[in-house]
Amino acid sequence: MLPTENRLRRREDFATAVRRGRRAGRPCLVVHLRSGATDPHAPGESAPPTRAGFVVSKAVGGAVVRNKVKRRLRHLMRDRVAQLPPGSLVVVRALPGAGDADHAQLARDLDAALQRLLGGGAR
Repeated sequence: MLPTENRLRRREDFATAVRRGRRAGRPCLVVHLRSGATDPHAPGESAPPTRAGFVVSKAVGGAVVRNKVKRRLRHLMRDRVAQLPPGSLVVVRALPGAGDADHAQLARDLDAALQRLLGGGAR
């Protein structure tokens, strides 16, 4: 499970990541990354934690399928949050094919998208 401090919850933060961040698309998902964004809601001098949110629409499938996809994506992001710069906002949007994809396919797509966004991969 993704820790509470790493969860993206506010509508404004989702909008910021999607509108002002970079985007990388894969067959099963699209990842939006706003790298190193400062969090105006966090008091203090320390760097805010990286936060991730997920968008899984009804196009992916029924409620059971959508929740399964969200659980898998949260689990995958838990291990990858440390790779991202502090203060980053990440939105992972599942595409309709994500409902039929297995755990390994989602992991490959997420890794490829994050690598591209972090500057390590070619288009």
